[in-house]
Amino acid sequence: MDRAKNEQVILMDGATGTEVERRGVAQLNNAWNGGAALSDPDILRAVHEDYIQNGAEIIISNTFANAKHALLDAGRGNDFEKLNSRSVQIAVEAREKTNAEHVCVAGGISYWTWTGKKPSLAELESTVTTQAQIMAESGADLLMLEMMIDIEQMMATYYAAKSSGLPIWIGLTCEPNQQGKICLRDGDLLEQALVLLTDDKPDVINIMHTDVSHVAQALEYLKSTWHEPIGVYAHSGKTINGKWTFNDVLSPAEYQQHAESWMDFGVKFIGGCCGIGTKHLALLNETLIKNRVQK
Repeated sequence: MDRAKNEQVILMDGATGTEVERRGVAQLNNAWNGGAALSDPDILRAVHEDYIQNGAEIIISNTFANAKHALLDAGRGNDFEKLNSRSVQIAVEAREKTNAEHVCVAGGISYWTWTGKKPSLAELESTVTTQAQIMAESGADLLMLEMMIDIEQMMATYYAAKSSGLPIWIGLTCEPNQQGKICLRDGDLLEQALVLLTDDKPDVINIMHTDVSHVAQALEYLKSTWHEPIGVYAHSGKTINGKWTFNDVLSPAEYQQHAESWMDFGVKFIGGCCGIGTKHLALLNETLIKNRVQK
């Protein structure tokens, strides 16, 4: 964090979920790749290692799909503790195996649902509190709240995660509404979300799982109202019949050009979400990090 305050850009990893999917990890109905830590731990560990070796200093556990309600929908509710714990531990193991003590492991938490069934806010707060504690005990250095798409569930998740005592980074998924105003994905205005987050500040706000074409608009507003660190990890590609398709993914060079432009908004942390892989990160490391250090 100190380096970010001193005008240095720090790389986060690229997508873990779509990358393990691309490498053949078993899929769960209604919980995507959430079982990877138990079904394919070696593949998952290798993905983390590859990102570290390509410059990532923050890696996120493969737990996007490991919310209690998602695992229940997948018939894997009994594995909630084990999957969250092992996912974080595998990220820690990757850090140790690559001798990268400087790398931070983030425990990823989301309330996304593949069935459309949402838990009550009380249920969400309870299960996130437990999930956050499991991650803290398993070696997470911080918690990365991912794909926050509405204010109500975002704030419930945030307050529950804070009980862990770990730093909290919030990832907002944004797009413009029909009037052209930038919103969270489910329609709440970004400006309304930021009013609440400014009153009770997380450590970092990320614009994530947002199409690259919408990131600049979100950053424009964020820069004018939020004076703490900002990160971006955008996505590229789309889901068809529940599977991520890589046909429309931006090339590493195209993504790098977008990343350069985000830095003009004061972005300090850059990585990638769905579809953005190790080749993208390698080029970011070469152009955004190594070249700037040389200068």
